[in-house]
Amino acid sequence: MRKGLLLSGGTVLAVAATWTAVAVLNDGGTGAATPARPPVPATADVTRQDLVETKTVDGSLTYAGERQVASGASGTVTWVPEVGAVIRRGRPLLKVDREPLVLMYGKLPLYRTLEQGVSDGPDVEQLERNLKALGHGDYLTVDDHFSHATEQAVKEWQEDRGLEESGRVDAAQVVFQPAAVRVTDAKAALGARTAPGQQALTVSGIRRLVHVDLDTGDQSLARKGAKVTVTLPGGERASGTITSVGTVAETSGQEQDTSTTIDVDITLAKPPKTRLDQAPVEVEMQSERHEDVLAVPVEALLALREGGFGVEVVEGAASRIVAVETGAFGGGLVEIEGQGLAEGMKVGVPVQ
Repeated sequence: MRKGLLLSGGTVLAVAATWTAVAVLNDGGTGAATPARPPVPATADVTRQDLVETKTVDGSLTYAGERQVASGASGTVTWVPEVGAVIRRGRPLLKVDREPLVLMYGKLPLYRTLEQGVSDGPDVEQLERNLKALGHGDYLTVDDHFSHATEQAVKEWQEDRGLEESGRVDAAQVVFQPAAVRVTDAKAALGARTAPGQQALTVSGIRRLVHVDLDTGDQSLARKGAKVTVTLPGGERASGTITSVGTVAETSGQEQDTSTTIDVDITLAKPPKTRLDQAPVEVEMQSERHEDVLAVPVEALLALREGGFGVEVVEGAASRIVAVETGAFGGGLVEIEGQGLAEGMKVGVPVQ
């Protein structure tokens, strides 16, 4: 039985073919010409090209930037968003005693109460920028000073959200996050008591990414900016780019089953069709590039009776077996070296 064997990272993959061939090698190792009966059913070209070694690793489709959100209010939780809900600027993340904890955009957390008389600072500017974006403060100048106009804009916003019109903003009313968030877990149960500093929600960004816990032995595969191919649920294939590579190794498991990995994040070129979170995926990562080599489809390889590999060179109505040395594997191709092999020759392959 004709077989091709793929060797990559210590793994042997047997590829069954569809016809029988007899391999007879002469004493010189050049490959004696022996007609194959019946004739080979299909052929492929020997090509000369660059070949990139690849390895497929497991990953998961998830969302970027998971983090915790704490409640700044004391009272009873009266509303909690559903897991998977996307919350945008101006919308509530939580309600305590029926009063909303509102999301605003900004990188700086709300670490003090903002009101008239507070010292100037970037947190004031951050608040004013959000008030403007939400349509409050027609005469408000966005700067780091909490002015009378700022106070009036805050009161307008509070009236709109059903809050006490105090003109001041504190952590019981607002949570700052860099952008819109997706709720991944609700730690605050409806009807439960909450207090300042108590964890209420787990949220993430809304950008999809692929995360890989990459074995440290394969860390040479993870180069920031490198291109990868991802096989998603349902067989969808998508291109991606490695955007983050961890620098701290993490060990998991116990005793003989321990593994050491680094975090690798991949950004997809376009949003995937699936909406599943934590869905398993396969990531094809590139390793070493072999330039200007002879290559044939992996299924063209024969396992020879004498050991090693060969290809069946087809020349008109006749064929002969040529022993080869294999090199890089990638993209369904394998690098080969063998006596007399040249670009443009035909080799036998199974019928597809």
